[in-house]
Amino acid sequence: MASSGVEGDDYRYYLHGEEEKNTKWRYGSPPNYDVVNKLFHEGRTKIWPPGSLEERVQNLVKTWEMELFHKTIDADYKSLDPNNYTFSLNGRKGISLAEKRKLGGGYNSLLQTSLPNEFRCYNPAEETVDSSHRAFTTAFPRGFALEILHVYSGPPEIVYKFRHWGYMESPFKGHAPTGELVELFGMAVFQLDESEKVVSVEFFFDRGELLGGLLKGASIDSYSEEVAPTCPYLRNTG
Repeated sequence: MASSGVEGDDYRYYLHGEEEKNTKWRYGSPPNYDVVNKLFHEGRTKIWPPGSLEERVQNLVKTWEMELFHKTIDADYKSLDPNNYTFSLNGRKGISLAEKRKLGGGYNSLLQTSLPNEFRCYNPAEETVDSSHRAFTTAFPRGFALEILHVYSGPPEIVYKFRHWGYMESPFKGHAPTGELVELFGMAVFQLDESEKVVSVEFFFDRGELLGGLLKGASIDSYSEEVAPTCPYLRNTG
C-alpha cells in the first residue's frame, strides 16, 4: 500500500501531481474533498497513528473509492488493476469492472437488491452513475464520510470494519431532510496483488440501514406518496 503524505489531500492518493496531468476526470477536474474531510475530522471515533496499518488501509479505501467514482479511463486507475478486478456485494457472484459499470456505477453497485421493483425505495436499475451521485451528494451536502473502525488482517488480504455517515440536510427522493445523522456499518474484504493493487473487493452490509435513515423525512412530492406505504424500510424507521 502507498505511504502517507498525500499531495493535496490527507487521505487520498492519485489526485494531483505530474502523474495525474492527463487523467480524464468524470466532472472535468479532480474532486475536492475539503468539506467531507472536515466532517470526517469532526465525527470520527478513531484516530490512527501515522503510518499504522489502520491509517494505510483507510487511505487505500478512500483512494479506491475516489478513483472508481471520478476516473473514467481504465488506464488512469492506480489503486486497482482494472483487468483483473472483481466486485461482490453480500455474497453475490463477483463481477468484473465492465459488468459493474453496466449496473450504473457509483452507488448503484453498492445498493443492489433482489427486492421486487414495487418494494425498492431506491431502485439502482433506474439510476445512472450521475443521477445516483447527485441524489446522495444532494442529501449529504457536508459529505458522506468513511471511517475504518477495525482492521482484522493486513495485505495481501485486508479484512476491515467500516462506518459511513453523514447528516441528511437536503431532500432525498422526494423525502424532506431530517437534519439527522445517518450511519451505515459493514465489513469488507480487499485482495491485493503483488504490486499492492486491489484485484478483488467484497462488501457486506444492510442497505436498509442507509435508506431507512434517508426516507424518514416527510413526503414532499407524489413520488414518495406512492412509494412510502409499501416500502419495507420505512416501516422500520418509526
